[in-house]
Amino acid sequence: MIEICSKCGTSEQLVRAGFLRGKQRFFCKSCNVYFTVQTKPSKEQKKNHQTTIVDIARVLGVAPSTVSRALNNSIEINSHTKAEIMRVAQELDYRPNLLAQSLNKGHTHTIGVIIPNIQRPFFAGVLAGIQEVASKAGYRVMICQSNESHATETLNVQALVGSQIDGLLISHSIETNAFEHIKLHFNRGLPIVHFDRVCMELPTSKVIQEDFVGAFKLVEHLIEQGCQRIAICAGPADLLISKTRMDGYKAALAKYNIPFDEALVAHINFKSGEAVESLKTWLSLESPPDGIFAVHHGNAIEMLVFMKAQGIAVPQQIALVGFGDDQIAALIEPALTVFQQFPFRLGETAAATLISHIIDAENTQPKTITITGELIVRASSLRS
Repeated sequence: MIEICSKCGTSEQLVRAGFLRGKQRFFCKSCNVYFTVQTKPSKEQKKNHQTTIVDIARVLGVAPSTVSRALNNSIEINSHTKAEIMRVAQELDYRPNLLAQSLNKGHTHTIGVIIPNIQRPFFAGVLAGIQEVASKAGYRVMICQSNESHATETLNVQALVGSQIDGLLISHSIETNAFEHIKLHFNRGLPIVHFDRVCMELPTSKVIQEDFVGAFKLVEHLIEQGCQRIAICAGPADLLISKTRMDGYKAALAKYNIPFDEALVAHINFKSGEAVESLKTWLSLESPPDGIFAVHHGNAIEMLVFMKAQGIAVPQQIALVGFGDDQIAALIEPALTVFQQFPFRLGETAAATLISHIIDAENTQPKTITITGELIVRASSLRS
């Protein structure tokens, strides 16, 4: 829109003369008159794209550098100009590019998180703890799910690093047994903290659970209830937490001089139906188990539902325990005996550890933190 002089009606000799009470001020050289015009931003402009400082500058007829300095509260810009720029910025719904700003300062205040399966209550609890700590510390959280795929996990890492994260929290997928995608960025200086499913090939900080202790306590509890043939529904044989919980299972048997029986061991991938198929195999044995330890409580719940449908008395015929806890484990009948992992606490600790590494990168020393769990005895295993 071309402005014209309010007195002589010409536009050729007009020059901008700053702002007066929030309005654009003009001076007409033809008749030596000052006048003001209220500038209105285009509604169409709002709709079509995200507003930039160039848009604000165009509306006001000033340089983009002037807008930038005003938005950054520079003392070089007078108060009237600042006020008008802020008014137009608000009307145009201007939102600063936080990524660009943070890159100029060398950080984004964003941390990346990769988990195997967001639908599992354990990982949902971990994420809640991470978000709690990160938000209080002024960090945003970008979450990716590997869906138990090594290939997807690798792509997740690439995407997060490409988004200029300041640090990475990761729990590996079932398939992950090679860690070059992590080593690459760790060696480049990216702060990385492992949690739950960790990598032992890198000197990263790690936040883990009492996998051995929890498994030992659950199996010992079954033995104290009179069980002598205790089966284990384990995870993948190559998964570190599965190995560690298997070690706890074996140690409890050894303490009470109960022989280890390979026929009572089933390695599954935590997929629906696999635990029940393992149970059917055990029930067909000449000497079926009288107790079952599931390294994932979700598998224990699947087997409990199946046994109830088959008329198998729990815990009288088969006592049942599981590693991990959630609301369903407490509500099912009979309620499931578990080793509580405290996932929220694990998430809080992992996030706090990573942020401390980001803030003080030069003095960071890797450490391993173990979250103490708790044996919760319920009706699924109590025989007395």
